[in-house]
Amino acid sequence: MRLKMDGGRDVQLDPREHPHLDHGYAVTSHSSQDQTAERVLIHVDTALAAKDLLNSRMAYVAVSRGAEDAQLYTNDREKLPQALGHDVSHESAHAPAIKPEQSIKPPQPEIAPVIEHGMGLGHSL
Repeated sequence: MRLKMDGGRDVQLDPREHPHLDHGYAVTSHSSQDQTAERVLIHVDTALAAKDLLNSRMAYVAVSRGAEDAQLYTNDREKLPQALGHDVSHESAHAPAIKPEQSIKPPQPEIAPVIEHGMGLGHSL
């Protein structure tokens, strides 16, 4: 087996000398729904630009895929609870949460200005 590292270095491994190594596949937690694996490795990057993807539902789906073992890896252990603590169970893809400043207000009827016509003589007719 030949591995090419990010830094350009090549590493050669003989599978007969390293029988504990096996092939692995990476999938998203979304695509892993309804699947089970013996072991799962979960990578959670708390500095990820798409923070809406890190939430309690994603954590549950990812961890529950492992029948025997689930291991979680992160770049920031301190920020992990906050990143995965976001509860989205009340939200729906069909009814996104809209902030008040984003809501569409119905058109308001225009009220024409009242113009009073008169002679300016101070007498009412």
